[in-house]
Amino acid sequence: MKPLTRKVLITIFDYILITFGATLFVMGWTSFLLPNGIIDGGLTGICALLSMVTGVPVEYWNFGINVVLLIIAWIVLGRSFGIKTVYTIVLTSLLFRFLGGDNLMVLKSLPGQPLALGEKVLVPVIGGLLEAVGLGLVLLRGGSTGGTDILALIINKFWPVSLGRFYLVSDFIVIGLLMFIPGHSFADVIYGYICMGTFALALDMVMMGKESAVQVLVFSDHYPRIGDYINKEMGRGVTALRSVGWYTQLDRQVLLVMIRKTELPGLVKAIKEIDPKAFVTVVPANNVYGEGFDEMKTGLNKLKKK
Repeated sequence: MKPLTRKVLITIFDYILITFGATLFVMGWTSFLLPNGIIDGGLTGICALLSMVTGVPVEYWNFGINVVLLIIAWIVLGRSFGIKTVYTIVLTSLLFRFLGGDNLMVLKSLPGQPLALGEKVLVPVIGGLLEAVGLGLVLLRGGSTGGTDILALIINKFWPVSLGRFYLVSDFIVIGLLMFIPGHSFADVIYGYICMGTFALALDMVMMGKESAVQVLVFSDHYPRIGDYINKEMGRGVTALRSVGWYTQLDRQVLLVMIRKTELPGLVKAIKEIDPKAFVTVVPANNVYGEGFDEMKTGLNKLKKK
């Protein structure tokens, strides 16, 4: 298969999985959470709150706020988030329009419908699982639903707050605000926190920590081709370390590369295509600072002084 043809097929496959993931993500909301008056965190949770207060459908808030955040991100971060993110934002807005409200009631987890659940506590669990699996598929294929992902990156650029902590605090506040919406109670807030916990645990399982990095060592006689792929195709730096095989006493080159965990499947697949006999080790790296990863930040005040 020609490289161009393979690249086209991979791109098509990416968009198929992103579409499927976005559909699962939206169904978690439209089939389980929203029909039962439950919300999760993130931008979708904020949009759901705004929809409850104003009566304006969730999809309009979702699309409008994401457009504003993308513009701000382009100004502050100096780059766009790629066509896949724009595609996912537009797609999720359309899916909320098609699957939300009174459309396709057969897909709503309500009494008398096929997806009805006898215990309400199962609603946030199933909804959170669908959200996590859907979003995980989107992120693994290079997409993003935007929202608080963009806002977190903007804040993290200037302030040494971990993305995980930002998500936890923001989601906790968003869900808590539901108690002040007429017709909702403290019980709905608790259901929201159950959904938040389920979503976080499930997404970790799907993504293995999307913001974490791994250190990869590649032992292969075809290290020049693998090194070129890492440099040119992945845009990552790679270091060749001189080594000696103790059994053979032969000099070899071992490739050392730091990548995000989300990039690992693509790298392993490429290595397998280049050298099926390659030996690869992967070691988790929770904190990596430098170009292409996290900045060493000390806070806004120190940045101003500098």
